[in-house]
Amino acid sequence: MAPLDQAQLLARAAGVRLLVLDVDGVMTDGRLHYDAEGREFKSFNVRDGYGIRRIMDAGITVAVISGRPSRAAAGRMAELGIRHVMLGRDDKTVALDEVLAATGLPASSAACIGDDAPDLPVMRRVALPIAVADCHPSVAGAAAWRTTLPGGQGAVREVCDLLLAAREGS
Repeated sequence: MAPLDQAQLLARAAGVRLLVLDVDGVMTDGRLHYDAEGREFKSFNVRDGYGIRRIMDAGITVAVISGRPSRAAAGRMAELGIRHVMLGRDDKTVALDEVLAATGLPASSAACIGDDAPDLPVMRRVALPIAVADCHPSVAGAAAWRTTLPGGQGAVREVCDLLLAAREGS
């Protein structure tokens, strides 16, 4: 997909009513951390969380679809108040269909932030496919926009700020 110019990006972002997030590589830096007992832990960016809360307060629904199950991710999503959380989902397209059915929103009103090949099927279905700065090259080619910040380091906040700015300008 060809990148959008600023006016096109803002116009498309203004219509977003659903933001779909991946976890590893988008909400985190993509690294997996385990303690000596084999328990996983993750680092989430507090600014991303603040951005998510702001867009939810503005009426944008947030959903999380991840291929990996994770108690740490489930806990963070609960803390943020995200209702549509699908972890351990190998087929992200089926998960997206479930989110769309549950929310009553069409894919044409959705944006998705991805970082790697498993995110491509969802990115190809939404109105605004977004890649984090440090994404895999296959994802960069499918994105209409790419963040300047890497996953886990403010990329989600950057997208949230874009969505809010687009709403204010429309």
